[in-house]
Amino acid sequence: MAPPFSDSDAVLSANLEFYRAFTNRDITAMERIWASAAPVVCVHPGWTLIAGRAAVLQSWRNILANPEAPHVMCHDDRALLYGDVAIVVCEEELDTGHLVATNMFVREAGGWRMVHHQASPIMLRSRDEDVRRPRRARRT
Repeated sequence: MAPPFSDSDAVLSANLEFYRAFTNRDITAMERIWASAAPVVCVHPGWTLIAGRAAVLQSWRNILANPEAPHVMCHDDRALLYGDVAIVVCEEELDTGHLVATNMFVREAGGWRMVHHQASPIMLRSRDEDVRRPRRARRT
């Protein structure tokens, strides 16, 4: 028998669904991921704050419709749970570099729904991180 699916597992799964929607440019899946009852905000790298579900989803429609939109992979994801609120911190790997992201989720409609996404470039790594982190092969 498989061990029960923990809240941490469920949040990390919701986080991966966000990145799957992003990678597949699937706006329908992206709409399912974002909360519909709780207030939502998003800060894309280099952008100002976007607030409200309609504005956030429009920003994603614009990004996902752009053929130049980056391909992104998520790794080193960690979930922190605070009751019905969860924060996932992770690294986003793009063709052009790495970003650190904070994704917040709330328990809504029987699942974990995103209420906040913010990604920022990683400008400098500590020497310890460089030693610990194996280099990944570049995709062609």
